[in-house]
Amino acid sequence: MSLPFSSVARQPLHTRSIQVRAFARDDGLYDLEAELVDVKAYDFSTRKGIRKAGDAVHHMHVRVTINDGFDIVDASAAYDAAPYDEHCSAIEPAYGDLVGMNLLRGFRGSVKARFGRTAGCIHMSELAAVLPTVAVQTLGGRHRDLPVDATSATRPFQLDGCHALRVDGAVVKREYPRWYAAPVEDAERADTEPASALTGASSPSSSSSDS
Repeated sequence: MSLPFSSVARQPLHTRSIQVRAFARDDGLYDLEAELVDVKAYDFSTRKGIRKAGDAVHHMHVRVTINDGFDIVDASAAYDAAPYDEHCSAIEPAYGDLVGMNLLRGFRGSVKARFGRTAGCIHMSELAAVLPTVAVQTLGGRHRDLPVDATSATRPFQLDGCHALRVDGAVVKREYPRWYAAPVEDAERADTEPASALTGASSPSSSSSDS
């Protein structure tokens, strides 16, 4: 379902586009290539002259190579357009420090700690931040045809990762029953209600007559 149309007339100002492509490599690893483009919907002045509507203000790329465990084993960054030209692109080599990070274990916090403020580029770091969920889609799709092992003792990593996959929800109850946990209020009710309330059986006193 799309968003409803605005009830108020509007003029476009800015568009940010992010695209990520994933590739399976012949060496058993995976490449994720992310691209960010910012454009304005109007002409505006810069120190170098007029930037036309539709010309990129930011155009940048980041590529990481990962293994099956979501570990980054290679990384690179590049700029096609940036407001301060070589002063922005000078940070490219720093993003090689993505190597050694894991996309599913504190990745965004690690990026913030390593590339925060003057140690990085806020837009490049924002671009890197989209990689974890893309990696899950990439590797999850590759293994979707494998049978689900209902007896596995390993809890699926995606559980409790979002609202739909909370362990006390209907989706987990249906798709991952081994890992389903009844909502707290239901569990507490089961612990506190007398057996007669759970079974519907009547107590001897309730079946006696006053007559």
